[in-house]
Amino acid sequence: MGPHYLSRFFSPRSVAIVGASERPDSVGHRLLLNMQEAGFKGSIFPVNLKHETLLGYKVYRDINSIPEDLELAVIAVPAAAVPAVMRQCGDKGVSCAIIISAGFGELGAEGKRLQDEILDIAHRYGIRIIGPNCLGVIRPSGHINATFGEGPVKDGNLALLSQSGAVCTAILDWAQANDIGFSTVVSMGGAADIDFGEVLDYLALDTKTTGILMYVEGIRDARRFLSGLRVAARLKPVILIKSGRHEAGCKAAMSHTGAMVGGDDVFDAAIERAGVVRVYSIAELFSAARILANNYLVKQARLAIITNAGGPGVMSTDRAGDVGVIMAELSPASLDALNQALPAHWSHGNPIDILGDATAERYQKALEVCLQDPNVDGVLVILTPQAMTHPTQIAHCVIEAAKTCSKPVLASWTGGAKVKEGRALFENSRVAHFDTPEVAVDAFSFLAKYHNNQILLKQIPSVSEELRAPDVEGARLIIERVLSEGRQVLTTQESKAILAAFHIPVTQTIKVSNAKDAMIAAESMGFPVVLKVNMAEFSHKTDIGGVRLNIRSVQEVSHLYAEMEAAIRKKHPEVSDIVMTVEPMYGSRSGRELMLGVIRDPVFGPAISFGLGGTLVEILRDKAVALPPLNAYMAEQIIAKTKAAKYLGAFRQLPPAHSKALVEVLLNISVMVSELPEILELDINPLIADENGVMAVDARIKAQLSHQLMPYAHMAIHPYPHEWVEHYQLANGMGITIRPIRPEDGDLEKDFVHRLSGRSKYFRFMQALQELTPEMIVRFTQIDYDREMAFIAVSAQDTPSKEYGVGRYIVNPDGQSVEFALVVSDDSQCLGIGTRLMKTLMRTAKFKGIAFIEGEVLTVNQPMLSFVSKLGFSIEKIPGDSEVVRVIKDLRQ
Repeated sequence: MGPHYLSRFFSPRSVAIVGASERPDSVGHRLLLNMQEAGFKGSIFPVNLKHETLLGYKVYRDINSIPEDLELAVIAVPAAAVPAVMRQCGDKGVSCAIIISAGFGELGAEGKRLQDEILDIAHRYGIRIIGPNCLGVIRPSGHINATFGEGPVKDGNLALLSQSGAVCTAILDWAQANDIGFSTVVSMGGAADIDFGEVLDYLALDTKTTGILMYVEGIRDARRFLSGLRVAARLKPVILIKSGRHEAGCKAAMSHTGAMVGGDDVFDAAIERAGVVRVYSIAELFSAARILANNYLVKQARLAIITNAGGPGVMSTDRAGDVGVIMAELSPASLDALNQALPAHWSHGNPIDILGDATAERYQKALEVCLQDPNVDGVLVILTPQAMTHPTQIAHCVIEAAKTCSKPVLASWTGGAKVKEGRALFENSRVAHFDTPEVAVDAFSFLAKYHNNQILLKQIPSVSEELRAPDVEGARLIIERVLSEGRQVLTTQESKAILAAFHIPVTQTIKVSNAKDAMIAAESMGFPVVLKVNMAEFSHKTDIGGVRLNIRSVQEVSHLYAEMEAAIRKKHPEVSDIVMTVEPMYGSRSGRELMLGVIRDPVFGPAISFGLGGTLVEILRDKAVALPPLNAYMAEQIIAKTKAAKYLGAFRQLPPAHSKALVEVLLNISVMVSELPEILELDINPLIADENGVMAVDARIKAQLSHQLMPYAHMAIHPYPHEWVEHYQLANGMGITIRPIRPEDGDLEKDFVHRLSGRSKYFRFMQALQELTPEMIVRFTQIDYDREMAFIAVSAQDTPSKEYGVGRYIVNPDGQSVEFALVVSDDSQCLGIGTRLMKTLMRTAKFKGIAFIEGEVLTVNQPMLSFVSKLGFSIEKIPGDSEVVRVIKDLRQ
């Protein structure tokens, strides 16, 4: 694999500053000065019509007059002049451009037209663009500062991606004051071409970056955004701030970036699935980065607090309750050990107040006890300067104790000059230090969230692998019939039919249009019954008095039907035909009213919500949100996040609700919205759960015509492609399964590469490789099925299963071609495994609209060259490289 295609932005050999200026307060002057002060090692070419020299550099009238090859153009001229500059870049062979200029998509129709023009030029010449309306790019290790910000940026290991140039400069200023460095800084601006997803893909594999910080205002391509996040978060911590959490903020962000902004709770659900931690301030951004950089693992959020003062301990405990951190309950053995080591008046609980005269030895013993306690996941050590306190000595002891344990130790030396020396010791240790205890508690909560989100990241559910097959086509036919009648909102009866097609229990519903039919339906059904209005124009029935419950006689049905009909005609005289339904009065003493819904987010597509239901649903506002597809673990997590979770357990002599049945309903809803892109909204309220199961009592679905060509294109996360699993019998009688790779295949993949001969490893990886690193295993097994694919051939008979071959491709930046790699184990060659893997790759790529499949093969790898030739690949020489050739096949033929 060669360098990433975006590396040209961060390590160019030559840069043109178009719009360089002599005015000290101008963007063009600051760009040129920053590049000079960064110590850029390549050639710098200022471009300006009015000057001959600037800051000691020769100035050129335009890009075409630059005598040398040019790799990167940084453009800071008025928006109207940018298209002409881009054409010059194309003629000059420039491959990368950073457009600092504003005045494009963020300004409305005219700006959008100008932006489309520069994108058209860029596509024609193969130029990639960062921006427009951005601060620029910084790469301290490469001596690149192509921004107009002030002050130097320290080299470090954190990357910063920001959609706002102003927020970017604020974060850089904060970091400079706190002595924090960066590996890379990218101000995305309008992200008209290169977006978050592509830069995240670059940073995921960047060895100089150990953590990624992000400021996000809006997302254009949800799939690409989440795809990039998932790739990066598998390999290193990603911490994110998103503005526009409330409606007014969303409108401001929209006008700023021109990007779509989805619902905040849906955004939260999306980034949780991507393994990312969300924070809400610049200070929290760096707090999270500081603690996540040490690669701690926290399975639960149980924190012990050691303090030499009661007040900070109580304040920290309060903060723990605010952010969902659990105060650890010390084991009896720990309490005994602390009783022996501490004075009699210690707090005898958590927080552990070791009193104001605490010595270094007392701190050390308390910390050692906590770290050994199985009920403790992390420890916060608080020190306040008191007359008998030795902050520096105690810091030494804390650092030494932390070295012997994998649990996180956090410190807060609270104060000023007296604790300064102790704080400094923590900077180069595994102990993360924070100025105040509350911030430290916040940081620990981020660690717990990160662990939980990493579990979600590894969930790759198929759509309906373990469920009864639904009647998808039957449900779609009902929706299409409704839409053909010019309606979008389905009646209760129609909505329940869709639910039933996906095996969701529903109450019986009989449609009636007069009092006589209502009486017959009720008598046939058996009392008590419910009478409801069943008309699309009245989707919220209770608002018009359109529901009568617990009806116990035919006479009562007749009377209430007439009463409801008269009330509706009086309030809505324009309505000609009134239709109602008769349903059984469902409920039990132990029934709990829940709500289950689906909305279509403008950015992330369908989102599933769950919580307490009934008529007070808007007031209770109990809701957890998740993106489909779901599996059982994820469905359980949704339920656990709500107030409804406690309501579903046993209480007041009521038995617990049937949790497995509730999980199955969530899974079936996930299948429904995955398979039916026509569904825009769904409300099941109430969904009644008791010890016997669940029942959808009322339902409403809103639909629209779907024009998507690819399955699951309406979803932000591609499900596990179970449809691509195939079974074969080889010529020697061995049965194999070829299936997409899963995250849990890490051990299979590691063993497979271990069994390869040195020659096969070299042919596959084009370098000497003994074993896969943990990072490589993650990268190879936890893939994004939307933009890459990996198939493994595994035995059908062996226990445990054994891998015999793997083929993979990844979509190139052009979106039209893929790069493939293929290898078969040495003991399984010439059995047809390679041919089946390669044909599966080609068939999948073609189905996804890919035009070309290509790869690089060593010239000495004659078996592979012969293999691809038989499959119709052409072989092309690579200019200047005699060791590798490129093989390519047109999939459109």
